[in-house]
Amino acid sequence: MANWRDGNGTLMVGADPTGIPLEVAASYRARTRGLLGRDGIEGALLLTPAGSVHTFRMRFAIDVAYLDRNLRVLAVVTMSPGRLGLPRLRSRHVLEAAAGAMAGWGLRAGTTVKVDVPGRLTPG
Repeated sequence: MANWRDGNGTLMVGADPTGIPLEVAASYRARTRGLLGRDGIEGALLLTPAGSVHTFRMRFAIDVAYLDRNLRVLAVVTMSPGRLGLPRLRSRHVLEAAAGAMAGWGLRAGTTVKVDVPGRLTPG
């Protein structure tokens, strides 16, 4: 799954046909900025490629899902501001959302998500 680009799309978890608003951060600059300076997020942010994250200088707690190359969830954790996440060996992408959001979506280890962005629909 090469050639990711910064932009917007839709995250689909399970059989929910409505989808979740998604921002894709694929460039070094967008991944570095991430959620810094924001007071919250509607939907989710996909960092790609990424194997770990931190919450230094963040203003709110987040849920973090580590995804493998097939967009299967390896682990989901909630991180408070000022934390350094452990790197996950098989992680190729990281999904971030407001704390508690992923439980509401039914996202947990073993779930495979779909990402729909202009010009690309990932199978899942």
